[in-house]
Amino acid sequence: MATDTLRSGASAGGLRRLLLDNGALTALIVLVIAMSALSGDFLTTDNLLNVGVQAAVTAILAFGVTFVIVSAGIDLSVGSVAALSATVLAWSATSHGVPVFVAVVLAVVTGIAAGLVNGFLIAYGKLPPFIATLAMLSVARGLSLVISEGSPIAFPDSVSHLGDTLGGWLPVPVLVMVLMGLIAAFVLGRTYIGRSMYAIGGNEEAARLSGLRVQKQKLAIYALSGVFAAVAGVVLAARLSSAQPQAADGYELDAIAAVVIGGASLAGGTGKASGTLIGALILAVLRNGLNLLNVSAFWQQVVIGVVIALAVLLDTVRRKAGATPVAAGAGGPGGKGRQAATYGLAAVVTVAIVGATSFLHNDSSSTANPKVGLSLSTLNNPFFVQIRSGAQAEAKKLGVDLTVTDAQNDASQQANQLQNFTSSGLGAIIVNPVDSDAASNSVKAADKAKIPVIAVDRGVNNARTDALVASDNVTGGELAAKTIGEKLGGKGKIVILQGQAGTSAARERAEGFTKGLKAYPGIQVVAQQPADFDRTKGLDVMSNLLQAHPDVQGVIAANDEMALGAIKALGSKAGKSVSVVGFDGTPDGLNAVKDGTLYASVAQQPSQLGKIAVDNALKAIDGKKVEEMIKVPVKVVTKENVAGFTG
Repeated sequence: MATDTLRSGASAGGLRRLLLDNGALTALIVLVIAMSALSGDFLTTDNLLNVGVQAAVTAILAFGVTFVIVSAGIDLSVGSVAALSATVLAWSATSHGVPVFVAVVLAVVTGIAAGLVNGFLIAYGKLPPFIATLAMLSVARGLSLVISEGSPIAFPDSVSHLGDTLGGWLPVPVLVMVLMGLIAAFVLGRTYIGRSMYAIGGNEEAARLSGLRVQKQKLAIYALSGVFAAVAGVVLAARLSSAQPQAADGYELDAIAAVVIGGASLAGGTGKASGTLIGALILAVLRNGLNLLNVSAFWQQVVIGVVIALAVLLDTVRRKAGATPVAAGAGGPGGKGRQAATYGLAAVVTVAIVGATSFLHNDSSSTANPKVGLSLSTLNNPFFVQIRSGAQAEAKKLGVDLTVTDAQNDASQQANQLQNFTSSGLGAIIVNPVDSDAASNSVKAADKAKIPVIAVDRGVNNARTDALVASDNVTGGELAAKTIGEKLGGKGKIVILQGQAGTSAARERAEGFTKGLKAYPGIQVVAQQPADFDRTKGLDVMSNLLQAHPDVQGVIAANDEMALGAIKALGSKAGKSVSVVGFDGTPDGLNAVKDGTLYASVAQQPSQLGKIAVDNALKAIDGKKVEEMIKVPVKVVTKENVAGFTG
């Protein structure tokens, strides 16, 4: 009896140790099983390949960050370095005629240079890694915007093939991810610098006393991180067919999360490439599955935050329990064999359970209601919230099953969402592009799958859409310029608050402002600054501009949110000595027009945009003829006509 008890305890302890040592793998298996059970669209070949593609950029970045975290450092700059490297490649190859091979080398050299600067500041400048890489985050992003002048740069066709598939089904980004993972595993487990990373992360002083040149090793470690960031930037830009100056914004947090979820400790000394890959796949499966389940993008952030917290908690529990460190090459004889057996067993168990759950969805694909996906550029703006409201109201009225996603002004995230829609076999897709160029590949994929695509508010370049439901941003910009020009009698000083650099809406509205102001040579534009379509930034930027130009008489803002921020900065001057013109006709903007603090807003009737988009999506599903261009007229709303404006 005692022997049985001991054996039972040993078995329980062994299972507990197995789960602790392979917590990330266990979590991935549970997630795959759960998503397979909850969504019949998850367990398809196309969707699983989508998960791989969507994990690729994060995983490649995370492999580089693994080197840094294993050595007890941190790198917050990888997302910005990725964007800068891609911008350098596109700029040199397209604008300056540099051979593509040389341009690729320049992109990699850019990543190495950024990493070396980080390493020098940390190793020789004695700056904390957090501060040094935070500074590089800002510098690299700024240089990307300077080089690109805030606009996307088309990617060379020969490099854009990195975003394609081999044999029509195997995505190249997945192959690049696997290759970079193998390189990372080799560096960590088979090289002198890899062993140095673990030594420095375990005890830097002991490593130094044992003769390790810690400063030079740190230079190499951060340079490696820069190389992986450069490769990730090239892969991301290839997917989007353009180098976006704002690309990979916030990806450094996903990369760090993937490393931590994969079992590495922020204290240093532990971590491995396979764990990092599993961490990246967990994040990709979460986002993909939550999209398929139509979970709000806001709640997705909450879920991912909880997963990261649980991963760190698991790391703490593992270390307290004395679980096997996840250092490459750690463990006694046969350790690698046991690890391979664990992964093999996990694969068999997953396939078996997932195969069983697939029977739950044999008859779930049919539905009485047509399915439509709506991908919005952002829901952090009242204008796009109104588009969603109009679309949802019309979908409810017509019996349409509408799934809404929020790209959070990230072209790559929107590409992922559109891929998910395509693999889900929706009846139609409505897209409000973050950027008109970046959405082209995803729209082409939907067209290839014979899924109708309706663009709303912004068009899609270099791809066919069944219809474009939009107001004319350029015409609206001209109307805004005409309104301020007439209000000031053709003379005066004004400032322009621009939208988020790199977005098509910001470019088009700025173009309209410029065209419209040509008719008023007496109007002097004393300053133009971006405030990113954000009210708080509008307040800050306008406050700063007033210090240099206190005699300004007018303001044109590329949306109502920035206009409302400017009004706050102007205080009592707003509506009296300074006239402010906004754009979009949002509820808060129209209330400010009623109050007289906002002189006018160029209203686009966003609810109508959403309503008409759903109407035309349903027509396309039913095989009815859809007009290629559907214009919703813009209207200048002032205090005189605001009472009769319905939006």
